[in-house]
Amino acid sequence: MGKRPRSLPTPIAPGQPADPPPPHARQPSKPGSSGWDQRLQVAAGGKGLVGHAGAVLLRRCADRTGLAWALNAVLPRGAGPGWWDRGTVLICLATAIVLGATSMSDIGLLAHQALVFAEPPSEATVRRALAGLDETALRRIAKARAKARARVWELLERRPQGFPWLLVAGKLLTGWVVIDLDATLITAHSDKQGAAATFKKGFGFHPLGAWCANTSESLAMLLRPGNAGSNTVVDHIRVLGEAVAQLPVRYRRKILVRVDGAGATHDLVTHLEQMNRLWRSVKFTVGWTITDADETAIAVLPADAWTSSLEPDGNATDQAQVAELTGLNQRVGNWIDGLRLIVRRTRPSTRHVRNLTDLEKRTGWRYAIVATNIRRIHGVAGSHQPQWLDVLHRSHAGVEDQVRTNKAMGLRNLPSKAWTVNRGWVLAANIAADLAACTRLLGLHDQPDLADAEPGTLRYRLLHLPAKLASHARRKILSIPDTWPWAEAFQLCWHRLGLIPPPT
Repeated sequence: MGKRPRSLPTPIAPGQPADPPPPHARQPSKPGSSGWDQRLQVAAGGKGLVGHAGAVLLRRCADRTGLAWALNAVLPRGAGPGWWDRGTVLICLATAIVLGATSMSDIGLLAHQALVFAEPPSEATVRRALAGLDETALRRIAKARAKARARVWELLERRPQGFPWLLVAGKLLTGWVVIDLDATLITAHSDKQGAAATFKKGFGFHPLGAWCANTSESLAMLLRPGNAGSNTVVDHIRVLGEAVAQLPVRYRRKILVRVDGAGATHDLVTHLEQMNRLWRSVKFTVGWTITDADETAIAVLPADAWTSSLEPDGNATDQAQVAELTGLNQRVGNWIDGLRLIVRRTRPSTRHVRNLTDLEKRTGWRYAIVATNIRRIHGVAGSHQPQWLDVLHRSHAGVEDQVRTNKAMGLRNLPSKAWTVNRGWVLAANIAADLAACTRLLGLHDQPDLADAEPGTLRYRLLHLPAKLASHARRKILSIPDTWPWAEAFQLCWHRLGLIPPPT
C-alpha cells in the first residue's frame, strides 16, 4: 500500500494574513514574557483558603499575653445569640488595623480568617462598641491594658537578652524607662465633630501621645481638636500621668521623660520635678524657647566653651557643637533649682535661612536649647557631660517613627463624624500598635529583618501570607508556603507565642 501524498500548503494571496499556528504547535512562553495568561482561568469558590494568615500570630499574642481576657473582664459582655463581647470586638478591630484596615467597614477583612476564628463582627457592631466607650469604660480599659503590659514586660525579662534597656551613644540606661511625649496632626477630609484649623493651616485633629522608647509601645493618647495648643500644660500632665499608670509598678522607680519642641513651660517643668519621690527618680529633657536673654547669654560664651557634638553611636562630629549655658543665663533663676541649659549650634540649612535671628545671621550658626534636671545618672559614666545630654535629647527624634507607625496603623484618618466613635478608634489604633510591638518583641526579637520592621514591611513579609486550612485527626492544620522567604520566622513566632502560659 503506497504512502499518501503530502498535502501542499495553500498559496497565500498577496496581502492576505497567514493563519495562526494551531495551539499544539505554539512555542511555550519564556519566563517573564507575555503570554503567560493564555491558558490561565480565574474562578471564585476556592475552599480551605486563609488570606492574611498573619492574623493568627496577632490573635495568639493577644490571647496568651492576657490582653483579650483582661478587656473582656472589664467591658460589658453580650447576652443572647448574635451579641458580641466588647473586648473581643476591640481585639478584632485592632487585628484588622494591624493588617491594614483604615475604616470600620474594613473589619470585613477578617472574613479571610473565618475558617479559623469564625465570622468577624459587623461594621454596625464595631460602631456601637466604639460609641459606647465612655470615660468609665476608657478608665477600665486603661487598667486592663496595664495589667496585660505587666505580663508582657515580665516575659521580656525572661528573654536571653532581657528587657530592652535604651542605648544612647554607647551608654546603656539600665533600669530607666524612657517616655517620649509628642503631638501630631491628623487631617480631616470632611466636617467632623471636633475638627478645627491647625497651626499648620490644615484642618483636622491634634492628638497628644506618649510612647515607651524601650518597647515602642503606645502608652497613652489624648484626642484633641485641631486648634489645641502644642504646649498645653494640662494636656501634657494628663497624658504623662496616664502613661506612667501604664507602667508596671516595679518599673516606675526610674523614669526619664522627653518632650520635643519648645515644651519647657514653668508648670510642666515644676510638675516633672515634683514627681520625684524617695522611691522614685524622674529625670527629664525638654525643648526650650529661645528669647533675647538666651541669645545674650549665647553671645558671651567663650570660643573654648564649644565642643564637638556626638552622633547617636557615640562618635564625635564637627557638623554641630554643644556648650553649657546654665551659669550665664539669668532666666534659669526663675525656674526650679538645679535646672541646666544645654545649647547646640548647627549650620543653618536653606529652609531655615529666612527665619534666622540677628544673632544667628551674624554668627552663621543656628541655635537650639534643651532644659534638663540631669546632673548625673548613677551608674552611667559621663552622663553629666553636655555632649551626652544633647544626644540623649536628640534621640527623642525616634518618637517620630512611633508616630508614623501609629498613623500607618489607623491614625492617618479618623473614620467617623462622631467624636466618641473617633476617640474609640484612636484607642483601637493604639491597641493595634501595641499588639504589633508585642508580637515582634516576644516572637521575632532575634529576626534581623523583622524585629524592628515597620508596618508596611511587617505586612508584606509576615502578616499578608496566604495559607490553606485542613483538618486531620480532629485538629486543624494551617499550611503556609514553604518557599516563602519568611516561612521559618512565621513558624518560629507561632511556636514562641504558644510557649507563653495562658493567663489565669
